[in-house]
Amino acid sequence: MNVIQATLTGALIGGLYALMATGLSVTWGVLRIINLAHFGLILIGAYLTFQLATSWHLDPILTLVITVPALFVAGAAIQWLFDRLRLTEFNSLLVSFGLLIITIQVTSNIWSADFRRMSAGTNPYATRSIELGRLVLPITTLVAFGLAALVVIAAHVVLRRTFAGRALRAIAQDRAVAGAFGVDHRRLSVLLGGVVGATAALAGMVFALSNALTPETAYEWFGTVFAVVILGGIGEVVGTFAAGILVGVLSGVVSAVWSPATAPFVLFSAIILALLLRPQGLFAAGGVR
Repeated sequence: MNVIQATLTGALIGGLYALMATGLSVTWGVLRIINLAHFGLILIGAYLTFQLATSWHLDPILTLVITVPALFVAGAAIQWLFDRLRLTEFNSLLVSFGLLIITIQVTSNIWSADFRRMSAGTNPYATRSIELGRLVLPITTLVAFGLAALVVIAAHVVLRRTFAGRALRAIAQDRAVAGAFGVDHRRLSVLLGGVVGATAALAGMVFALSNALTPETAYEWFGTVFAVVILGGIGEVVGTFAAGILVGVLSGVVSAVWSPATAPFVLFSAIILALLLRPQGLFAAGGVR
């Protein structure tokens, strides 16, 4: 029963991993930008959720009404900056890492480096769960999984069924040719950056629901989120969702069977093996989807 519970909980937590990774995967796959500042936006989203819920007494989920538009603008502004600088893939890694460091420092200056967590009165979701027999499903992980599923479904439909989505896929294949056919890659890039910023607001809110916050937390996300992006296939939104669940399940089961300290070793050993066998990612299908 412990293994079943760990598997189920890990799959639900994998939704949070997928939510964090989807924006990074899409910008990398479509725009050839490795945007580490995305982690900074998630961090800001988490702290804004904490602040709005604590100071304004808003329901933590309802804080999205403010954080989503705010981080949409921030994400669009960052992408506009990247376009103006005409960054290469490698240079985007360096510049965005600098932006991440600035974001972490600003966050530390505003909220301090102390741990911050919403109280039970402010955050009623932290202590709620759904019981299915002997299995327990925490509300916070269900919210994470549900939001991740909605984001992935919406992204998949947009990329496959709309003109903007087809234009983005054309940009991913060949920006010059797409421009020759009238695709305004700069406008679409900024729009995509804004949408990615909005997903960061969702991920930050979900993280704040069930975790204590500290500015250094952003660094802790690197390994797991990049593992999800690479395993899922760069630019593959459905693959990212599947990889998030896989990583969550593997971490959960290893923690239950052996120990939490063993989980990172087993996880990244499995990732290395998977990439040796399938370098393009386990769920890659050859394009942005």
